[in-house]
This record gives sequence, structure tokens and C-alpha cells, in this order.
Amino acid sequence: MKLQSIGNDKHHYKHLANHVNSQVNNGAIVANGLSLSREISWFSEVMTLQIQIYFVQGAPLESIYQLPAPDLSVDDSPFAHFVKDNKLGFEERIILILAIIPHVQPQVLDAFFSLNANFDRCYAEFGGKDGKRHRGFLPTAETAMFILTGDDLTKRLAVMALFDEHSSLMHQRVLILEDYTSGEPFLSHSLNVSAESLQMFTTGIDYKPTYSSSFPATLITSPLNWQDLVLAPSVMDEINKISTWITHSNTILDKWGLDKSLKPGYRSLFYGPPGTGKTLSATLIGAKLGLDVYRIDLSSMVSKYIGETEKNLANLFDQAQNKQWILFFDEADALFGARSQGSSANDRNANQQVAYLLQRIEDFPGVVLLATNLRANIDEAFSRRFQSLVYFPMPDANQRLLLWKKTLNNNHETDNDNQLYTLAEKYELAGGAITNVVRYAAISALQTGSDVILYKDLKIGINKELRKEGKTI
Repeated sequence: MKLQSIGNDKHHYKHLANHVNSQVNNGAIVANGLSLSREISWFSEVMTLQIQIYFVQGAPLESIYQLPAPDLSVDDSPFAHFVKDNKLGFEERIILILAIIPHVQPQVLDAFFSLNANFDRCYAEFGGKDGKRHRGFLPTAETAMFILTGDDLTKRLAVMALFDEHSSLMHQRVLILEDYTSGEPFLSHSLNVSAESLQMFTTGIDYKPTYSSSFPATLITSPLNWQDLVLAPSVMDEINKISTWITHSNTILDKWGLDKSLKPGYRSLFYGPPGTGKTLSATLIGAKLGLDVYRIDLSSMVSKYIGETEKNLANLFDQAQNKQWILFFDEADALFGARSQGSSANDRNANQQVAYLLQRIEDFPGVVLLATNLRANIDEAFSRRFQSLVYFPMPDANQRLLLWKKTLNNNHETDNDNQLYTLAEKYELAGGAITNVVRYAAISALQTGSDVILYKDLKIGINKELRKEGKTI
């Protein structure tokens, strides 16, 4: 009866939490809808006026700048807050809403389907591209340029700076220029809004990318906390230094003026035997500081085709560039391994990949954590550039006893208080191995109808773990 009550309470609170979240999201959706409606209406007026001016169709005004952007000062939507926080000007707002429109009101851009009667094709100055399934007009950077500059060449040259990678919207990767073909004009790039920005400007929800071919990484979380992690004091000290840097890097770089000599990112190598807490430590650093931790799937990053690995890495780091993410490379020696001295094409390609990765990690302004079982497998060029090398040793007997107690959580037979002490003292196991043993013993206990985990099943489980390493009890 007690268990049923607890289950009902959990269901009730989960339903209540979902309801509250739904109400919050609905509020953001409504607010975004109102702000975007006003922005799109303004954009339509600007677009129509520019077309009238360009084709000398009796435009009521002389310049699109006579149509002021909507005042969003009292709007409380995520979209409005972004515009205000970033102090976006007339041109930036036009470019941003142009990129959003195909996703929310594609029909607004239908005017650009007009044919040039002299050549029986669309006007080159409108830009745009054909979609594979989308039936509407897909804008390019050229489309934005036409709306903002018409045939004013001087203005055109000035506005081009807004598509530079250092401009606000491009640097934050709110806007993305894609599908560029070598040899074609730069402005023929497709103009897109990033998935995370689009979600924030529509639903108001923080976007968390899921695993895909373009983003081979998985968000990792854990129900455990720091109290469940048993680490040596020296290891915890190194972990705390990483957390301190993440929390106070702005003070160190900006307030103390060390930005001239120190780069903004942080790189650390976790190394040590399997199961000693490397992955969990990375996960808990993110949980403590409210940062998402993404584990990179190296098998999807590495390609046998020349240049593909670098392309995959570039795409990953570009997506993470301005996010508050921690990138976690597990079993990192698969990609960060020592460079060979061979002269074959394969050796040169592998060395090129390592060199490129080294450069991208050095330039990355966020946190990169690498994990490996053997430090010797990591290229020395990487090791010299890590801010810290954190060794996760096998736990000693006292730490193992604590791990046994935490993992079993009082669900074991306690007739002999020395049993766990004997296991901890006699068998050198890491935390991950102890977890596997307890899982095996718990299953065995249920199969035999026992209410508690039995000592004999723990011994069998230990033997199974040791056999993995070629050892026996």
C-alpha cells in the first residue's frame, strides 16, 4: 500500500510539473507569436516598398528606412528580449526575420517568385534557392541584400559586413550561411536561422540538440551526485579548479586583465583505469554549474576519406562555439592518439587530422574534457596544451568500502559486519566494476526470492568481473 501511494504521488507531481511547464511554454509561444506577427508585418511593408522603389512602381516613400521597426520595449517574449539584449538595428532585424519567415509564414515571400518577363526566369537580384520538398521561396544572403539595398551599390558594400563571421548574429550562430558552392558569389549562401534560435523564438524552449549525423554527440546526465562519487582528495581538488575556472573565468580574463596572455577556453585530460569516475566527474561538473555535457561519438567523427574527419570536427565545434556546453571526448585516444612517423598517405592524413584537432581545441572558447584509460596513448602535443592532467587512480581499500556501502544502499545481508570490509580489503575493483557486481547480485537475489543481496552472489559477481581482466578469485 505504501509503494502504491508513493507511485501515485510521483505520477501526480510529474503531471503537475508537466502542466506547469506547459503553461510556461504556452505563455512564451503566445508572446513570441505577438512579437513575430508585428515583426513580419513590418518586414512585409519594407519588402513591398523596396520592390516598388526598385521597379519604379509609384512607391509612397523614398526609402525603406522611413518604415521604423516595431517598438519591442514592452514585449516580454524571448524574441523581443533577444532583439533588445543584442541591440539589433534595422538591417539586422530584417535579416533575422527573413531567415525565420520560411519556418513560420512562408507565404510572405511569395512575391519573390515573380518572373522577369525579358528572360522568363526569376530575377537574379532576388536571390533564393529551390527546396527539395519546401514549395515556398527559400532566401539566400542575396535576398536580404536586395531588400536592404536595392540597386544602391555603396549601401550594398556596407551591408555585406553583416554577413561577416565576426558580426553579432553570425558570431553567435543565430544565423547560418550554408550550401555555398565554390566559385559562386558569396551571397548565394542559403540564409538560415539555427535550430536552437528558431526554437527559442517560437516555443521559448532552450534547444538541446539530439544525436544525428550532423551532430554526433549525446547529452549525458546522471541521477547520482557528488556524494555518490568517491574520489581521492587530490582528484577532487583538480575537479574544483576546473569548476572555479568555469565560474570565474570572466573575472580572471577581463577584470584582472589576463585576457592578453590567457585564452578563454579550458582543456583537461582525465586518465586512469576504467570505472574510476572519469565520465561521472565530467557529468557532475556540468550538473553543478548548470551546463550541458555532450559526449562526442568519435566513431562517427573519424572518416577514412581525406578531409571528412576535419569537416565533421569543424561542424561540431562550430555548433558548440557560443554555447555553454562542456564537450566530453571519451576514449579520446581513438582520435587524439600519438602521431606516427610514417610517410604513407594514410599516416600523413592521420597526422593532419590530429594537427587540425589540436588547433580547433586550442581556439575553442569553451570547456573540453578528454578521457582515456592510458595517458601514454595521447599525443604529447595535446598533453602540453592541457590546462590540467587529472589522474583517476584505482580506489584504495577505504574508498572501496565506501563505494560498496553507497552502491548497496543497505540492501545486503548484514549478519556479518565484516563481509563488506573483507570484499573491500581483498579485491581491487573500481567503482564501475563494483556497480556491475551489485547489479549481478541484485538480479540473482530476485531470482532466488531473497529480499536482500547475498554475500555469496557478490562473490560470484566479483569473480565474473575479475575474469574480464584475466584474473580469478
